[in-house]
Amino acid sequence: MPRTVFLGTGFDVPERVVTNEELTRRMDTSDEWIRERTGIRERRWVEEGETSAAMAARASRRALEAAGLEPSDVDAIVLATLSPDHFFPGTGVFLQRELGLSGTGIPALDVRAQCSGFLYGLSVADAWIRSGRYATILLVGVEIQSTGIDVSTRGRDMAVLFGDGAGAAVLGASDDPDRGVLSTHIHAEGEHAELLWCDAAASYRHPRISAEDLEQGRHYPSMVGREVFKHAVQRMPEAVHEALEENGLAVEDIDLLIPHQANARISEMVRRRLGLDETRVYNNIDRYGNTTAATIPIALAEAVQQGLLSQGDLLCLTAFGSGFTWGSALVRW
Repeated sequence: MPRTVFLGTGFDVPERVVTNEELTRRMDTSDEWIRERTGIRERRWVEEGETSAAMAARASRRALEAAGLEPSDVDAIVLATLSPDHFFPGTGVFLQRELGLSGTGIPALDVRAQCSGFLYGLSVADAWIRSGRYATILLVGVEIQSTGIDVSTRGRDMAVLFGDGAGAAVLGASDDPDRGVLSTHIHAEGEHAELLWCDAAASYRHPRISAEDLEQGRHYPSMVGREVFKHAVQRMPEAVHEALEENGLAVEDIDLLIPHQANARISEMVRRRLGLDETRVYNNIDRYGNTTAATIPIALAEAVQQGLLSQGDLLCLTAFGSGFTWGSALVRW
């Protein structure tokens, strides 16, 4: 049975940098308040007309170039996002078109698992490669959050958190027993779905969105922050230990942990609960904010660029997000 290996990574973020200082001119907040509660000092937001598909395509081309491959070498696309360019169809088919793959008939699967989307997508891609169904898969996480948040004092608790961006990984099949994805672990608990969600537009509503919905701000995301924090700092360490136990490994074996970049305080609590040294945990939320499904692949691409992973290193990925959904993966680099 083949193993799933990372052949190349890449990312793309908008050119526009939105600092905390800029947000203070649009809402009642301060740079100190934002940094203390989130660890974020700036994020990237798209300009009008920019699309998720275009960002995903740029990230994908960089990942393919790093892998020494062309778009035509891709057998399947798995794309994770909670902010598709359109209600339907999914963004994956638009990425296929952006890459010049129209007419190939290769599948394009969209995954809606929010902040855990990249790990959910990795579990799907890993299963496809292990089964021999596809040999080369493009796995992408992409988000445009800035167009869907309330950039005012009313919405500041959420608005300061989110950024836009895309990260991509080219996955391939290998017979090398010393490399590749060791295991993936994904979970969900719908009991808490309304603690972090966006209620409108919604297909159960008639019409799907109304003037009242807009007036009440139901089309903006909402969160019960304390509950999300409590569950996140519990579930992510649990998922990491689950992966380690399945593979007969220990926390001390981890060379690099990349957690979902939700909040710097969450990442720090996860690090402490695992007992990992700061040098073995990668964070970039201070520069990009929370890009939901794109945080892990963006961070991974940066870590690779910075030479933080060498062949044989043990990489651990973990995420938690809306749903609630969470998970982990272990990769022998």
